[in-house]
Amino acid sequence: MSDVQAGTAGDDVPETTPRQAAWHRWFDLRFRTPVAVYGLIVYTSLINIAAEHGTVSDLLITSVASLIVFYLAHVFAHTLSDHGTHRLGPATASAFRHSLGMLYSGVPTTLAMVIASFTVHDPDELSDIATNTTFVMLFLLGLSAYTRTGAPVWLRLLGAIGTAMLGLLVVILELLLH
Repeated sequence: MSDVQAGTAGDDVPETTPRQAAWHRWFDLRFRTPVAVYGLIVYTSLINIAAEHGTVSDLLITSVASLIVFYLAHVFAHTLSDHGTHRLGPATASAFRHSLGMLYSGVPTTLAMVIASFTVHDPDELSDIATNTTFVMLFLLGLSAYTRTGAPVWLRLLGAIGTAMLGLLVVILELLLH
């Protein structure tokens, strides 16, 4: 009997098909990095803060511009921390690649906001759409993580909901500080 069957999965994970493995690699490189998760939470916080000031178009412009500035700040921090080990050029190139998750993580939320902006004319409603999109993204990230461990379906769903709610708790805490 395998460890998974015996209930002591440890590091064992279900086998994947080549197509699933390719999908996992694509998804992981863009959304399942600490930088991407951090970017998603920061971006959602920025959107909710920006919704308090201005119009829908102001919200879109401010949110995307802020995400780009945070991306550049992350590139700078990564370059600076890596420059002592590597030359400036390779350190900077690595920083740009390493930090891309921050930009990728904002794509689903930005797309949802742009599409909704054709019918939604209230910045608060648009920020609610962004927050709901973030909840879905965090849910999918949690579901992906729990699925890869071979957890039973009920634990996958519970873990995914917990992941999404914990991420939104961080967003709420950030909002309370502003």
